[in-house]
Parts: sequence; C-alpha cells; structure tokens
Amino acid sequence: MVRDGRVRSDYKTLVKEAGARMLDSGLTVATWGNVSFCDRENGLLYITPSGMDYHQIVEDDICVFDMSGNHIEGNRRPSIELKMHLGVLNARQEAAACVHTHPIFSTVFSTAGENIPIDVHDEAAQALGDTIRCCRTYALPGTEELAECAREALGEHANACMLRNHGLVCIGKDMEAAFKVSTVVEMVSEILWRVRAMGRDYVPISMDNVVAMQEFVKTGYGQY
Repeated sequence: MVRDGRVRSDYKTLVKEAGARMLDSGLTVATWGNVSFCDRENGLLYITPSGMDYHQIVEDDICVFDMSGNHIEGNRRPSIELKMHLGVLNARQEAAACVHTHPIFSTVFSTAGENIPIDVHDEAAQALGDTIRCCRTYALPGTEELAECAREALGEHANACMLRNHGLVCIGKDMEAAFKVSTVVEMVSEILWRVRAMGRDYVPISMDNVVAMQEFVKTGYGQY
C-alpha cells in the first residue's frame, strides 16, 4: 500500500474504536451503521469499511478520502454511506465527527415520518441544537438523494437528523460529542414514546428555558 504522508494512524484508531463502541452501545446491530471523522487541517475523511465486523476491523481497514471524495488510502471498500458523510461534514464545517446509527426508538419516529422536538427534555435542549427533523422522503442507501435529504433535514443548527425508515445521523465537534448526541436523541425518543404509551402528550419546556440551557452549556457548564 502506498502511504500518504497526511494520513494519521491515530484517526484510523479513533474511527475503528468508534465502530466497536457504536455496536457495543446497542445503537446498531451486526455490520450496520457507519462512522467517520474529518481531519479539517489536512482535508481528509476517515470512514469505516463496508460490511465488516466492527470487532474485527483493524486500522488498515479504515478508508481515507479527501473531502471531494477522492480515494487517498485503504484497500477496503468504504461504507456505502460515504456520500452522505461527505455531504454532511462539508455542509457543517464546525463538525468533525459523524455517526450513523440504527437505534430502535428514534427509528420508530423516522418510520412514522415524525420529528423529535428539543423541548421534551432538558438534555435535548442542551445537546441537540434544534428540532431533530425526519427526511422528507425515503431514499435508497448510498445514493446522492439520501445525502441531499440528510443535509436538508440536518439544516444549519441541529446536531442530528432522522433518515426516513432507516436510522439516525449525528454530528459533533469530536467523536465524543457525536456519540453524546446519538445517546440523547435515542433517550428522548424513548421518553416521548413512553409518554404517548400512557395516552398522554408531553408538557413542553418553554422556549425561554430552552435558550437559557443552550447558553448555559456554551458558557457555564464544566470546568475552566
């Protein structure tokens, strides 16, 4: 294999370990779902390979492309959702990680074509950025249509969107942030589903409080 001097082994390791984490977290099953990381400094995308056991993948199985989709390094076929990862991360320059999962409860809402509001729960208000919208239509995996639907549903402020009848796409400034979004969306989806199972609808948090919590996360949460 011809090595490109811009390619970093630590980013290959990051994506490899994220794939196993996604599977072990119950956010997907078997070889479904996919993970990518964008090295903004060098303009490279690292993405999981297609159809391989996440527990068996090694660093050299991770595929590397530039942000125009040109192959840079790796002998494996990349995830079928390469176009979607490139489209989302090119559209949202503040993000570096993209995690596409197939979790149960948020996929229930995507199958119903229903959005997830962020005023359901305070963690949603803090972490999700905006309403988690469902793509306007179903699109086949790996297509440019799916990539465009994901970009449209994600918009400028939300940190996740739902692919209709398919799964969830989450972004973050780093891999940890993208996984946090994945976990919060699924948790909030389950809360909303269970509230409705009671024959009730949720009582929303006021938008003033949503905005206050978003500001708190930016300026007051965590250590200096």
